[in-house]
Amino acid sequence: MSSLDIDDFTDLIERPDGGVRRDAEARRERLAVPPGSLGRLDDLGEWLAAAQSAVPVRPVERPRVVLFAGDHGIAALGVSARTAGSAVELVREVLEGGRPVSVLARRQGVPVRVVDMSLDCDPETLPEDVVRHKVRRGSGRIDIEDALTAEEAEAAFRAGMTVADEEADSGTDLVVLGDVSVGGTTAAGVLVAALCGTDASVVTGRGGLAIDDLAWMRKCAAIRDGLRRARPVLGDQLRLLATVGGADLTAMTGFLLQAAVRKLPVVLDGVVGAACALVAQRVAFRAPDWWVASHDSGEPGQAKALDRMALDPVLAHGVRVGEGVGGLLALPLIQAAAALAAELQEVVAAAE
Repeated sequence: MSSLDIDDFTDLIERPDGGVRRDAEARRERLAVPPGSLGRLDDLGEWLAAAQSAVPVRPVERPRVVLFAGDHGIAALGVSARTAGSAVELVREVLEGGRPVSVLARRQGVPVRVVDMSLDCDPETLPEDVVRHKVRRGSGRIDIEDALTAEEAEAAFRAGMTVADEEADSGTDLVVLGDVSVGGTTAAGVLVAALCGTDASVVTGRGGLAIDDLAWMRKCAAIRDGLRRARPVLGDQLRLLATVGGADLTAMTGFLLQAAVRKLPVVLDGVVGAACALVAQRVAFRAPDWWVASHDSGEPGQAKALDRMALDPVLAHGVRVGEGVGGLLALPLIQAAAALAAELQEVVAAAE
């Protein structure tokens, strides 16, 4: 019998320190720079202060990109511009430094960690540190079958928790969370539609490579069929992930919840991360206080999920590539907010 009870997260997750946030707000009001003149940077600085339980806020010095990777059987229906089972090619490009996330991370000095949960490839073809949490080769075709067995879903969820613990224990002070998948936005659309109680057409976007109208219709039909299978299991979030999620999405959900337990702030990227965050919110209502939405990708499912969680994106550049790219674009603003909050508050302290 399983010892995993995800309902425990409701009690394990605390809100960021409200008293510290009030202290940060009070100090902010006494600065020479008028309150509100820094716009969203003020909010981000106060969010970080509460997450760190520290005034003045500490600089973000050890951020890390964590990417969960997987293939989805639903891609066989032609719902993606990429070939089904080809996510491993993207992962190799990330590891070799040729993907957008690799370039931005290299320029910013941020390490990138890739975690293979369900790539459709032989584990021996990738480094050991990438594949050691792998659950299976590809997730099931969610329009007609479960993405995972119950045992696989638990293993994937626990893997996400383990990765969160490893990052917290290693001194990572902020995580940019992303995915590398083929078919992942379709699974994400099913989760968002199911949890928001809406129709498939409302959440169906065109993905990272902007699929054509015929592919969009196939994707909409796939989300509709997955939604029919998701509705009967809405009361059990782990079963929901096993039914219509996938190993990568399940691991991301476990990561988000355990990161909140460990008080590790997370920057969400695109629609896949938003869908996992929405599932995690259903498990523990305080968890979203530990996350910030990096950008508006233009995907309708992402917009629906972020609205439901009351998370306002930092940027709106329409970046749909995934891989944590939107998170990395927002990271300098978050780091700037921390620096401004810390150094301007030090001026107040000196004056006092």
